[in-house]
Amino acid sequence: MFLSTLGPGEIALIVVVALLLFGARRLPELGKAVGQGIRELRKSISGLGEEVSPGDEDKDSSSTK
Repeated sequence: MFLSTLGPGEIALIVVVALLLFGARRLPELGKAVGQGIRELRKSISGLGEEVSPGDEDKDSSSTK
């Protein structure tokens, strides 16, 4: 992703800004919430591929004929 283009200096700057905005106490909670959101997004994306497969479409159309 875009993180491969960020160097250590840019990442450190982002962490410092996040600390200033959210504080040291809320930052772990925020990181946990973001991690859970990303995990759920990945699960739903992989679930979409399993729900709709090319073979399913052919079976449904042949049974209605």
